[in-house]
Amino acid sequence: MDFAFILKKIISSAVMPLSIFFIILFFGLLFLNKSTLKKSKKIIYFAIFILILISYQPTSQILLKPLESSYGKMQTAPKEIKYILLLGGDVDKRGWEALRLYHQLEDAKIITSGYEGNYTLPEAIRTAHLFYQLGIPKEDIIIHEKPKDTKEEAIETKKLLGEEPFILVTSAYHMPRAIGLFKKEGLNPLAAPTNFKAETPINYFSIPKGGHIVNTETALHEYLGLFWAKIKGQI
Repeated sequence: MDFAFILKKIISSAVMPLSIFFIILFFGLLFLNKSTLKKSKKIIYFAIFILILISYQPTSQILLKPLESSYGKMQTAPKEIKYILLLGGDVDKRGWEALRLYHQLEDAKIITSGYEGNYTLPEAIRTAHLFYQLGIPKEDIIIHEKPKDTKEEAIETKKLLGEEPFILVTSAYHMPRAIGLFKKEGLNPLAAPTNFKAETPINYFSIPKGGHIVNTETALHEYLGLFWAKIKGQI
């Protein structure tokens, strides 16, 4: 596997808030063992503050909302569209939106994407098999099993569609970065966001929960991805 891709995954995981919490906590315990009690307490309190902050519902929602409000849900698929691209990741949450739009169109095709990751079969193939079982004809599914990220998927899609408009299905929080990457390649995607995570209204009296940590890290991962893509001139 590409070393640069693995390194990118490791770095992106290491700078997530939960990872930072454990790193700070480790140093706090380290100072505790060195009998520097005052310094240790400050570091441990700071780590606990970070944990509470990232598991607090308003934190995750304030971060998610700008990402998810960039594009509204596609209620009706434009009749002239012939291709629907389903980006890899969370197929259980994204796949149904691709199917819903597919059934609104005549002679449309679904493009599945995603490499193998930790599995034997690439996600694109696993998704295709799921769609076959749901009654989608094999000739209506195009499989992109090689791309490992959204940038590579944009390059692969360019080879197939050129400038032809198509529906792009991905999670709402990921849509701004995906649209930016695809348009930079000269493609014409129509946003069909799904898997919205932001809750309304914001509950300032909520208690910390693990699900809020997941949402906070999801949002921060996207902001980091947007920042990195802009630095590299990809969007």
